[in-house]
Amino acid sequence: MNGARELEGRVAIVTGAGRNIGRVMALELARAGAAVVVNARTSHAEAESVVNDITAAGGRAAALLADVVDPNAVDALIDATVRQFGGIDILINSAAVRRETAFADLSFVEWREVLSIILDGAFLTAHAALPHLKKSGQGVVINIGGLSAHTGASGRAHVIAAKAGLAGFTRALAHDLAGENITVNCVSPGMIDTQRAGEEPSHHAGKLPPVGRRGTPEEVASLVRYLCGPAARYITGQTVHVNGGAFMA
Repeated sequence: MNGARELEGRVAIVTGAGRNIGRVMALELARAGAAVVVNARTSHAEAESVVNDITAAGGRAAALLADVVDPNAVDALIDATVRQFGGIDILINSAAVRRETAFADLSFVEWREVLSIILDGAFLTAHAALPHLKKSGQGVVINIGGLSAHTGASGRAHVIAAKAGLAGFTRALAHDLAGENITVNCVSPGMIDTQRAGEEPSHHAGKLPPVGRRGTPEEVASLVRYLCGPAARYITGQTVHVNGGAFMA
């Protein structure tokens, strides 16, 4: 792996890392020198594919399956990471589902499922990793938010509520953990070219941001890499948007 390796010797967990932005973030952190745990819920093949790409380029990585809504599975994920790599310095909460369901058709079961993956998952992983992030002395938590949490959109009440909660959770953790030398930020991607099951979301379809194009997962990952590095230690409690001007905070 070429270029600066500002994360050499550090250990990162990326949840939801089997595909799309999660995958590219894992690759980028490895390129910066971190050992990366590639987490997915069920797709071992996708997680192993990311690990193979990292190790082929000379990096260190491991694929660990865990459902982030299961406290026991999360504890096992954290324990396995520490056993294999010796600690945890960086936690990226990227696990999410991005469904569209009209509010009138939205069941409480689906509402709770989406909030649980996005918001409860971030709580459980951060809580379980906290003792190790404290030991790091330069711990980082990054939560992956979303554009619609700030602009609104139809058919996404569950996703928007969860992602908006993630931004609030970020600010709360930034206050609670600042004294432990842990920074906590939220990266909020906009219209990014990713693979999705089914049709493109209606709030994206046929639209472009002011810059005139969709973003790439690499553009999100480069910001995440920066926020994990030594040059970003004075940045905490922020929601940083990567959206080509679709939302200007």
